[in-house]
Amino acid sequence: MDDAQILIRLTVALGIGLLIGLERGWKERGAHGGSRVAGVRTFALISVLGALWSMLADELGVVILGIAFLALAIVVVSAHVLSAMHDQDYGITTTVAALLTFALGAAMMRFEPMLVSGIAVLVATILGVKPILHRWVQALERQDLYAILQMLLISVVLLPVLPNRNMGSWLVLNPYELWLMVVLIAGVSFSGYFAIKVLGPRMGVGLTSAFGGLVSSTAVTLSFSRMGARSPELHRVLSAGVLFAAGTMFPRTLMLAAILNPAVAWKLLPAMVVMAVVCYAVAVWLWRTAPSEATIAHDAPRNPLELKSALGFGALLAVVMVLARWLREWLGDMGVYLLAALSGVTDVDAVTLSMSRMSQSDLPVVVASQAIMVAAVVNTAVKGGLALAIARSKMGWQVLGALLVVALLGALTGALLPESLAPFDFSTGNP
Repeated sequence: MDDAQILIRLTVALGIGLLIGLERGWKERGAHGGSRVAGVRTFALISVLGALWSMLADELGVVILGIAFLALAIVVVSAHVLSAMHDQDYGITTTVAALLTFALGAAMMRFEPMLVSGIAVLVATILGVKPILHRWVQALERQDLYAILQMLLISVVLLPVLPNRNMGSWLVLNPYELWLMVVLIAGVSFSGYFAIKVLGPRMGVGLTSAFGGLVSSTAVTLSFSRMGARSPELHRVLSAGVLFAAGTMFPRTLMLAAILNPAVAWKLLPAMVVMAVVCYAVAVWLWRTAPSEATIAHDAPRNPLELKSALGFGALLAVVMVLARWLREWLGDMGVYLLAALSGVTDVDAVTLSMSRMSQSDLPVVVASQAIMVAAVVNTAVKGGLALAIARSKMGWQVLGALLVVALLGALTGALLPESLAPFDFSTGNP
């Protein structure tokens, strides 16, 4: 590095120290001067100190950098012990932040400045969101902790050890890719569940149903329909909740398809947008015309991330993929549509994932997208029937009528559009 580059890196190291020191100083802004272990200036100097010792290490050997870090650690820990004896505050966050600031200053002279700066911003962010993190921890229940551990188990532990090759009948089952899809759908449900937990399930039916649609729009339909059967006076707001959840299914389906095969998502985009817009529009109208006092505190859905459920989904997905290949061999493309219609009675995700994956090899994108549309239309109509069967009131007829219109419009949009909608041919890489 020339002198200009060294000066720039030293300046950035100073900025890193000021950033972390600013956050620490703001937190302890009520303390008297000199009573803090480290303030804004101290953090800035620690970062520059790390950068200078890193430069000296280039001449004297990297061991000298370790000795400097150890010396700083002794000073900072000693100051923390004396402060803790006086204030009875045994938190070590500031101490660790000071040592980390030294390391970031040293890293600035050895690694890419953008990388080190990004790490520094993450550190400052973690330090600054302490109240939010503590609130999340306090909101966690034992079952939520189990859900986190299970998510890590199926993604970090099990996924890497599975064989990544095609196996089974017709060589359509790849254990790694199959389990990756299980992790994908579990991750979507996992995110939706904790979104409800963090943001609060009692913010209204609209918010709950929107996030509930990420977990299971069918589950929201069943739950709200049971409420409607017990409380007919709330039918409009509950109908809005069901439609919000049903509408959320369509962007979720698009997202899953786009992750595996963007060409399939492009084919689905117009029909899915039409169905989602109509669902949300009717839901908003019902919500706005509902009595102002009709508010409901709806509990968050039960934890969807159970290992048994994940294994069940994986088995269903494998069956769908094998049956899709067998029916296609037997009945051609019509067999794929038949399977999609049958699977759509209970689930759309399995069809979406299996069709999107198969479209990467020998299944035409048009057939895959139409099969997903069939499953989505059937599933939408079935949810309307469930609402009518369970609520048995005006709410049931409202939901059934709205969802039948949504299904019809989606089917018509998918049928009337030309075969090629994507502005980019993902299979060839050409416009």
